[in-house]
Amino acid sequence: MLVYLRLFKESFSFALNALRNNKLRTFLSLLGVTIGIFSIIAVLAAVDSLDRNIQENLSGLDKNTIYLTKFSFGPTNVPRWQRDNYPQTDYSDYEFVSRNVPDIMACAYTIFGGGETIRYQAETVAGVNVTPITNEIYNINEFVVERGRFYTESESASGAPVIVLGYSLAENLFGNLNPLGKQVRVYGRKLTVIGILKKYGVGIFDSPDEQAFVPANFVRRFRSGGSDGIPGAIIIRPNKGIDIGAFEQVLKQKFRNYRGLKAGEPDNFFVNKLSGMTDAIDGIIGTMNAFGWVISGFSLLVGGFGIANIMFVSVKERTNLIGIQKSLGAKNRFILLQFLFEAIVLAVIGGLVGLALVGITTMIASNFTGDFEFVLSFWNMLLGFGLSTLIGLISGVIPAISASKLDPVEAIRTGM
Repeated sequence: MLVYLRLFKESFSFALNALRNNKLRTFLSLLGVTIGIFSIIAVLAAVDSLDRNIQENLSGLDKNTIYLTKFSFGPTNVPRWQRDNYPQTDYSDYEFVSRNVPDIMACAYTIFGGGETIRYQAETVAGVNVTPITNEIYNINEFVVERGRFYTESESASGAPVIVLGYSLAENLFGNLNPLGKQVRVYGRKLTVIGILKKYGVGIFDSPDEQAFVPANFVRRFRSGGSDGIPGAIIIRPNKGIDIGAFEQVLKQKFRNYRGLKAGEPDNFFVNKLSGMTDAIDGIIGTMNAFGWVISGFSLLVGGFGIANIMFVSVKERTNLIGIQKSLGAKNRFILLQFLFEAIVLAVIGGLVGLALVGITTMIASNFTGDFEFVLSFWNMLLGFGLSTLIGLISGVIPAISASKLDPVEAIRTGM
């Protein structure tokens, strides 16, 4: 054991001498490993951070939540012209579903809003995603109101002129003032602020921090939701523990009957499940990971060739020393391990530099992105260390074997 520890110490010393004596050559050789490790771990850290952020933002949502609308949230075989002729999902559809479909925990109706301008006295925020939606969304998305309250069922049904603001939106409009009870102008009309949501941070879609919510019936007074009007959707959260497949079939059949569709006629609506959206997101994240591995793999390949090259040069430079060592009784495995350790040490140094660069980059990126936090996990660091060690091992095998098989007499003569 002491022999191998001494061997490791000597190999580490040789590696440091190589770094000091051949700075440019070593730098260029290690650059590939450093860039390769940096690329892979940076991509993995970014994707892991994105995935973590997505999961945090979806944690309050039931993945069995269903969106019933004329639009498909994913790929579909239905032609575009046919989808365009589907009837809008309107408020009467929502009333039918909420009253006639069993096993529903909560059911909400929303009108797809656009970028609106909100004004409070001299302060103006443009491009705000103002969502007209019934009060049940509070239970579906499990919103947390930090100040005030969400609008009630009676306010929702009557279309009361009230509004609930996201955390950042309220800050931008009111600063340090208390927003509750203040009136803002949206759609050219006055609405009373009754609630402020808690701070959620960056979201996969629009963050609630930048959104505003108003009763759908308030908007229905002056914006048509019919076949030629603004499209809407019914958001359904089924009861927990039920068979989602069976629930979906019941929902489809009842809605088909309501719309007068006969047997054999295709649906004129789509049932979009949130779980399908999350599966699609997971697929995108997996593709990003794979693409990052492919691109970074080329850098690692270049780095591996660089390590192999510097090791072949090192064997050539120390041929005379190898001959002397073998003539004094050094075994082949001693010479092999000596160069193998040296290659691993060189690769690990490059990997550690790459990891350090990733750590610095994640800290800087987190500061610039505000609420979105980049995280360099322990497993990613361990992966980077393991990859750099593996690169050194693979790159140093052939040069180490060639060094261990040198004839001592020929080695001394060649070195002279």
